[in-house]
Amino acid sequence: MNAMPILIGVLCILAIAYRYYSAFLAARVAVLDDLRQTPAHTLNDGQNYHPTNKWVLFGHHFAAISGAGPLIGPVLSIQFGYLPGLIWIVVGVCLAGAVQDMLVLAASVRNNGRSLAEIARAEVGNVGGTVASIAILFVVIIALSGLGIVVVKALGGEEIKLAEKTQIVLPEGHAGTPGQIEGRTTITIPEGSQMVYPNGSKVPRSESFTLIAPPGKDGKEPQLWTNDEAARTVTLPAGITQIVPGSSWGTFTIACTVPIALLVGLYMYVFRKGKVVEASILGALATLAVTVIGNWIPGSAWEPYFSLTKHQTILAICGYGFIASVLPVWLLLCPRDYLSSFLKIGTVILLIVAVIVANPKMEAPAINQFFKNGGGPYFNGAIFPFCFICVMCGAVSGFHALVASGTTPKMVNKEGDIRLIGYGAMLIEGIVGIVALIAAASLPAGDYWAVNIDLSKVEQYASTLEKMNATSDNLPMLEQQVGGESLRGRTGGAVTLALGMSKILTDATAKVSGGRVDINSLIKYWYHFAIMFEALFILTTIDTGTRIARFLLQEVMGKLYAPFGKTDWLPGAIISTGLVTLGWGTLIWTGSIDTIWPMFGIANQMLAAIALCIVSVWALNNGRGKFALLTLIPMVFVIVTTTTAGYQMVTGRFLTDFKTGYETGNYAMTIKGGLNIFFTVFMIASLVVLITESILRRMRGKQTGDAAPR
Repeated sequence: MNAMPILIGVLCILAIAYRYYSAFLAARVAVLDDLRQTPAHTLNDGQNYHPTNKWVLFGHHFAAISGAGPLIGPVLSIQFGYLPGLIWIVVGVCLAGAVQDMLVLAASVRNNGRSLAEIARAEVGNVGGTVASIAILFVVIIALSGLGIVVVKALGGEEIKLAEKTQIVLPEGHAGTPGQIEGRTTITIPEGSQMVYPNGSKVPRSESFTLIAPPGKDGKEPQLWTNDEAARTVTLPAGITQIVPGSSWGTFTIACTVPIALLVGLYMYVFRKGKVVEASILGALATLAVTVIGNWIPGSAWEPYFSLTKHQTILAICGYGFIASVLPVWLLLCPRDYLSSFLKIGTVILLIVAVIVANPKMEAPAINQFFKNGGGPYFNGAIFPFCFICVMCGAVSGFHALVASGTTPKMVNKEGDIRLIGYGAMLIEGIVGIVALIAAASLPAGDYWAVNIDLSKVEQYASTLEKMNATSDNLPMLEQQVGGESLRGRTGGAVTLALGMSKILTDATAKVSGGRVDINSLIKYWYHFAIMFEALFILTTIDTGTRIARFLLQEVMGKLYAPFGKTDWLPGAIISTGLVTLGWGTLIWTGSIDTIWPMFGIANQMLAAIALCIVSVWALNNGRGKFALLTLIPMVFVIVTTTTAGYQMVTGRFLTDFKTGYETGNYAMTIKGGLNIFFTVFMIASLVVLITESILRRMRGKQTGDAAPR
């Protein structure tokens, strides 16, 4: 199966959904009326509330909602095959995600631009509003940890512990190359070696890699391995790790986007006031320039400053999130928003055209028979419910409800614009998810699994890889083509997506150029362009999300000490931002992609269920109860999938981590398992409370149900 027919078919379905279903929702459910003044006019203050052109607001809204979810979730869902994720994105975005975004936006506009929590308080009651506020704060913190760990896995270097007594069979005529790193003994294994794990499974290693010994004890040189010269076999003792170097090129490019955004902000607000288009074009060109310049960072004197470890990368992201949340919005947040809007929408269009031109083959199976019932590297569970947890933002995302009831409703010029902004922007995000899924599915199976199985877990999946005929890969060639980056074991989805995108863009370029372009020299630039593209999605959400969480926390803390409730009080802003950043930073520090992403998915979908519940009550309270099933049906489906996944994760992986950590004295694992259990149980409990309050509110026969529609 090739990708072009799939993409064209999806585009047709989404176009039909927008033309007919969104029109029905606008006319019969939301009852949009251009004659009714929006809060952008009635509360116009020139700052938060101001009428905005619908296309400008569309770009702002799309930039705000499009985080890493539609890019990473579909990539990880390939463990189930490409078909489950494809169906869920198409059905989910048309009938659930876009419906939620549009109706939450409409409800917020009708409630003077109030937030989701404030709408809940007005429609459900004080208890529902309080629960929604706390749940939203938790979701934002979990979401930021899920997004942050994707960046860490793509850019940060780390040492992966290999199993004791693992044997490495060297290729004939080759030997390891000894070395030293910071006084520790290393050995570089040549390409073409074979790993033989203690359970007897064998996995070939096509690329060269470096092992490092643990620090010696009592001044003695540590033994790196025992060597059987006759059999060309080495056996690893305990404590041996493999070095996975950080990406200095990628880190340099992404780090440069921060001063570029600051420059854009100063340009449009100080140097040339109001010249938004000029500033955005300047910023886009500068971003593309640093992507190319990054080619000269590896191997240069600058490399040590940008080749970060895992923990250094976490600290850098936390530092960025903290600073971006405290600085004035015009200086960094808004310029990055404008800049990312240009690059995001432009890149999405470029990818759609590239898929149509290149028409790549879908190398992944439609259904992966080996992991369809569970046991995969990211989700140790079946397609139901975990595919619906893995793929969030491309289908339905609770995080979008925060944006649709945040800045966007305060800028809507007329109610008719809600259809384009709410429903239309979500459809575009669905397209992003489809393109990401195609990019990942177009990679050969061996390449996909070589990147997406953690080095410490290869032994666990070795026999399955043999059955899938996925033990051979092209990593030596790919690593050379992308500029010497280390690819094996780069879990998290970002590297996989960048590889798939660069392959599609390169193939499309080759077809268009008629073979006149040196493809091998082009791939590395497309790869790092893709990494930068993903980082823009993620960092935009991190700075916006940290600021949202800061406001929520200040609102809660303001009830204890009044000055905290003032968002312009600097001590309160610094303390609340520090607490929020510490929260999501700690989750990244102690977690892993296979624990954080499922928890992120569960929390995000729980928030979607809360949002759908609130708009259902809004419709009922305003005399449009006959259409409530349009939101209640997707709400029930999301509740079933998330509670099922939450129960399985809590009673399975999370509880196991908690018990194992406690029994072995590994208190870091105990804390990680405990936090995961707490967050998941709290989100499920919040949803139960909100639904109960909604039912009781209707049973009490509150007068809001008899009020004039609004």
